[in-house]
Amino acid sequence: MSDMRILIIEDDQEAAAYLIKAFREAGHAADHAADGLEGYALARDGDYDVLIVDRMLPKMDGLSLIGGLREQKVETPVLILSALGQVDDRVKGLRAGGDDYLAKPYAFSELLARIEVLARRRGATSGEPTLYRVGDLELDRLAHEVRRAGKEIPLQPREFRLLEYLMKHAGKVVTRTMLLENVWDYHFDPQTNVIDVHISRLRGKIEKGRDAQLLHTIRGAGYMIRDGAR
Repeated sequence: MSDMRILIIEDDQEAAAYLIKAFREAGHAADHAADGLEGYALARDGDYDVLIVDRMLPKMDGLSLIGGLREQKVETPVLILSALGQVDDRVKGLRAGGDDYLAKPYAFSELLARIEVLARRRGATSGEPTLYRVGDLELDRLAHEVRRAGKEIPLQPREFRLLEYLMKHAGKVVTRTMLLENVWDYHFDPQTNVIDVHISRLRGKIEKGRDAQLLHTIRGAGYMIRDGAR
C-alpha cells in the first residue's frame, strides 16, 4: 500500500531504531517518541496513519496515553506492543482504545501486515475518497493501483504517494514545501532536486505516449494536476 506515516512510541531506543529503519526500508515514514507524554503530544497534534504504542512507558503509560487520545477524539488506529501477552493484558489494551495488540517478541513482517490492515480500515472509514480521478487517470488508494485509460501503470511507493497527494489536490497548485512535508515527511532546503527527479519519473510513467498532459509545472509556484491540456 502507499506510504504510511507511523508514530512509534517506545522507550527502548534500540527497539525504536530497529523499527524506524525497517519501516523506512519498506517505504514508510516513521517518527519516534521516547516517553508517553511526548508521544501523546505528537499523536494528538500530528497527522499519522497508525500509532505503535509500547504499553510500559515512562511519564505516561501506554494505556493512559491511548485513553487520553480517545477522550480528545483522536481516532488514529493504535497497535499496542507489549511484553505482557496474556489474554487479560490484551483485553485491557483493546478496552483502553487500542485497535490491535501484538506481544513481544514479534516478527516485523507480522507487525507490518497488521498496521497495513489498520491503515486500510482507516482509509475506508475516514471520509476520504478511496478512488481519485483526473481525466482518464485513476488512482485506487485501497488496491494501490493506478490506471490511465484502463491500463495499469506500476509505480514505486514514493511515486504513488506523490501522485496521490497531487490528485487529492487536483486543480490546485501544490508547492515544493507542501510535497516535502507531506510526501517526504521532512523539512529541508526546498531547492533540492529530489522533487524534480520524482516529478520527472512520475510524468514519464503517467503521460508516456499521451497527447493530453495532466501533470503541469507551474513556474515559480509548484505543480498541478488537472484535466485537459494547458
